[in-house]
Amino acid sequence: MEQLKSVLVTGYSKAPQGTSMYEMFKHAGIVLEIDMETHTIINAEFTFIAQLTKDFFRRLIVGYPLTDGIEPLIARIQDHYYAPSQQAIIVALQSAVQRYWDVGRTK
Repeated sequence: MEQLKSVLVTGYSKAPQGTSMYEMFKHAGIVLEIDMETHTIINAEFTFIAQLTKDFFRRLIVGYPLTDGIEPLIARIQDHYYAPSQQAIIVALQSAVQRYWDVGRTK
């Protein structure tokens, strides 16, 4: 069996009321595939409705090395994503990244 060098982590937060994300999902969710050797985000998926938003966010965060800390990535999101769900996505991202570091330390 092939040895995987990546893991999937998820993070969720409450979606803002009055948004299509809230109406469809009730939460903002993110799934990150992270390379365990380089700690780099190599793929991502989100609970966005529009495909354009999913594609844009994937381009925004894929390739980001988590060893640089999460603050620059959050700033990047704040600089490029203007929507009511901005903070919910940031909280979901923080949750996923924290889960990665917490679990990764025990491996």
